[in-house]
Amino acid sequence: MRIDAHHHLWTLSRGDYGWMSPDLGPIYRDFAPADLAPLLKEAGIDKTILVQAADTVAETDFMLSLADDTPFIAGVVGWVDMAAPYAIATLDRLARNPHFKGIRPMIQEIADDEWMLRPELDRAFDALVAMELSFDALVLPRHLPHLLRRLDRHPDLACVIDHAAKPALATGDLAQWGRDMARLARDTGAFCKLSGLVTEIGPDWALSQLAPASELVLAEFGAGRVMFGSDWPVLNLASDYRTWVATADTLVASLPEDQRALVWGRTAAAFYRVADAAP
Repeated sequence: MRIDAHHHLWTLSRGDYGWMSPDLGPIYRDFAPADLAPLLKEAGIDKTILVQAADTVAETDFMLSLADDTPFIAGVVGWVDMAAPYAIATLDRLARNPHFKGIRPMIQEIADDEWMLRPELDRAFDALVAMELSFDALVLPRHLPHLLRRLDRHPDLACVIDHAAKPALATGDLAQWGRDMARLARDTGAFCKLSGLVTEIGPDWALSQLAPASELVLAEFGAGRVMFGSDWPVLNLASDYRTWVATADTLVASLPEDQRALVWGRTAAAFYRVADAAP
C-alpha cells in the first residue's frame, strides 16, 4: 500500500481559511476529492491522510464528512482548541469517527514560540496519549527545542514533524536545524514527514537543494519513522504532484526496497492506524 500521508482539501466558501488570499494564485480555489483522484491513480497512491488547513472544529467535521464519502481518504488530522475547557470532550466526540486520527495545532502561526509548553495544554496532551491519537507538529526550525521539551514531558505521544520542520533550504543554512532534528530523532520517538520541501524554496528549486535535508532525515530517523507526503495542493505553489512523486522516488532511491516501502506507505499506515479506517 502506498500512502500520501499529508494533503489538504478545501472549499473557500466555508470561510474559515484565514491564511488564504487571492495572491496565492494557483491554490486560491476549491480543491475536492475529484481533483486529487486522478493524480493518485497516476502515482499509484492507494490511500491518503487529509490534514487540517483551518483552525476550526467545523473544518474537522467537514474533512470527516469527506472521508466518510471518499474511499481513498484513510484518515483525518483535525484541529481542536487544546487550551479550551471542552477540548477533551471535543476529542472524544471526534474520535467516535474511525477516520479521526489526531490533531494539528497551527504552531507556525502562533506568536508565542513556546506556546506548546504552556501548562494549560497538559490535559489535552495527556488525552491524546490516553486516546491513542496522534499529534502533527507544524513547526519551524526555531520551535524544535520547545518540541523536544514537550516530548520529554509526554514521551508516549505519537508525534510526527510536518514538512521536516521546514528547513531553510533556499539559503542552505541547515546546521542548527540539523542538530535539533538529530537530537529529536535520537532522544524521542518522533516521526518525520518527507513533504513540503520544494515549497520552502519556490518554483526554481533543484534536487541538489533538497538532498541534504532528505539525507539527514532518513539517516537520523530511519525509514521506519519517515513517511511520504505531498502537501498538495499547497505543493502547486512550487511544483506539481507528478513531479514531487518522482522527486521523492529519487530522494529515497538509494534505500533498500523494504525501506523504500516504509517511506511510501508502511510507516504512515502504522503511525496513523490506517487499518482502523478500512471499509
